Amino acid sequence: MEMFQQAHADYQRIEKALQFLEDNFKEQPTLFEIAESVHLSEFHFQKLFGRWVGISPKRFLQYLTKEHAKKLLQQSKSLLDVTYDSGLSSPGRLHDLFVNCEAITPGEYKEKGKGMTIQFGFHLSPFGEFLLAISERGICNLSFVKASKAIMTDWLQTQWPLANLVKSEAETRHYVAKIFGSSPGQNPSPIHLFIKGTNFQLKVWEALLAVPFGLVVTYEDIARNIGSPKAVRAVGTAIGKNPIPFIIPCHRVIRKMGDFGNYGEGPIRKKVILGWESVNSPWD
Repeated sequence: MEMFQQAHADYQRIEKALQFLEDNFKEQPTLFEIAESVHLSEFHFQKLFGRWVGISPKRFLQYLTKEHAKKLLQQSKSLLDVTYDSGLSSPGRLHDLFVNCEAITPGEYKEKGKGMTIQFGFHLSPFGEFLLAISERGICNLSFVKASKAIMTDWLQTQWPLANLVKSEAETRHYVAKIFGSSPGQNPSPIHLFIKGTNFQLKVWEALLAVPFGLVVTYEDIARNIGSPKAVRAVGTAIGKNPIPFIIPCHRVIRKMGDFGNYGEGPIRKKVILGWESVNSPWD
């Protein structure tokens, strides 16, 4: 898909620029220095940034600060209460009304994928290349590429040791637009998920699906929502086991003091996604 090829190229430049900013934040680099770090002129870099997120690099950086994270947390408090009380997610690209989750049964879990055929492929997204795996019952894994494709394929096999893996990007490509192609506030096509996890993990992942687009929550918020306010550490572990990042939006969970915290798909990618959601959020 040409649109995702261009978006992928843009993302790589934006990611590199943000890494440069993180590494040199104390020196407060100029626009020229930031643009030079990605081998673009100031004009072309400013234009690229504006086309990608709709604002200037300086303003975007402000969206990635602790103060903005704290602002998001303050907004989320009342909105989340409404969201959870109503049982509905606020306007967003992917949420519980449009994601049908089917959990793997204990018996199926013991079988480790025996008798299953899992098709997988590598595709481009606005936030980098990713591996997508599907079964007859829905999407079962998504992971952004952080190593070679061979290593990523081996990793997928460890998730379903006895399943028959078939590389078929022609089949998995049908899901790409559903996952990344909708605009904020638009109703995406329904997505079916086939995921494995403990009852506790499933409760955490369901709570994540209710976090509105453009907002963030804390680990404590999720623990409270699932009725286990003291299980904050266990919530963090469950979030780390999320088999389908971005669709189940674990990137929207940050630490109580406003720190962005860890993210299995990469801390820079988490900030890019949060910044992009923030500037496109209906809550501003």
